[in-house]
Amino acid sequence: MIMKEDIQEILLSEEQIKETVEKLGRQISEDYRDKNLVLVSVLKGSVVFMADLMRNVTIPCEIDFMAVSSYGKGTKTSGNVKIIKDLDRSVEGMDLLIVEDILDSGRTLSYLREMLKQRNANSIKICTLLDKPERREADIKADYFGAVIPDAFAVGYGLDYAEKYRNLPYIGILKPSVYE
Repeated sequence: MIMKEDIQEILLSEEQIKETVEKLGRQISEDYRDKNLVLVSVLKGSVVFMADLMRNVTIPCEIDFMAVSSYGKGTKTSGNVKIIKDLDRSVEGMDLLIVEDILDSGRTLSYLREMLKQRNANSIKICTLLDKPERREADIKADYFGAVIPDAFAVGYGLDYAEKYRNLPYIGILKPSVYE
């Protein structure tokens, strides 16, 4: 199987992603100067974005990881959020920036934000590479986002379909014939 043959259209090229991540890194560095920043990557989708983003953050920060599931092998969220891996440390008194690949229905990020609020962090904000507002079901917005995309199934740069396509260096729309 050649993955690029399954891509209907490229939404963001490698270069566009690089420029977007650099811009986000500059803004976060400015906004979090003199704060106790912890970047919280939501695995697995955000791992590529998180790696590039943290290299573009120029202030001291810590990182941690959470793994959650709400999709399984489907293309739509089940609505049930399951914590597979929790944070390794206390976040009390820290300024959390949840780093996610895409803000879609918003259910997962809404759940995580509410859960983390109970842990007495100084602040909790959200940074997502992609925003898909047409699909929003929860009342949530990203504090930082890279690009708004249409309601299509996006893969690449960490985003997957059935655990495949994460390693594409760009973000593209998956042909419906692949998942229907």
